Amino acid sequence: MQRRRKIVEIVSTMGLLLVAVGLMVPFASLGSELMPVICRWVFAAGALIYTGARMVNVNEPKDSTKLRRLRRMEMWAGFCFVLGGAFWFYNAHRFAGIGFTLPVMRDTIAFTMAGAIIQVIASWMITARQKKESGGK
Repeated sequence: MQRRRKIVEIVSTMGLLLVAVGLMVPFASLGSELMPVICRWVFAAGALIYTGARMVNVNEPKDSTKLRRLRRMEMWAGFCFVLGGAFWFYNAHRFAGIGFTLPVMRDTIAFTMAGAIIQVIASWMITARQKKESGGK
């Protein structure tokens, strides 16, 4: 189970890195028309990889219900990332004539921030809960 948990963490970290790169690079290359299209696909791939990794069950049979729910909470962060990617595709089609602007990215940024907040809180709570269940070791 530890090996599976380590693999899931590595894969989800790779997904988060793709989400970060896909979100930040378009702001660094505002003059390019091709870069936002590439980054949209990179963001979507990262969101799907992260969500897929978080859907894998890494709970041990002895884990408490609270710890299981906290790990499931990380999956909801992935759903926020996927929804942000879907809005990026939708808004890019909806605002097709105006190029790369803030209205295209508004919903994507909002859902990415929501997913990031959920991920950070879940990570902190999982660490604290595991420490509490192991007796503070």
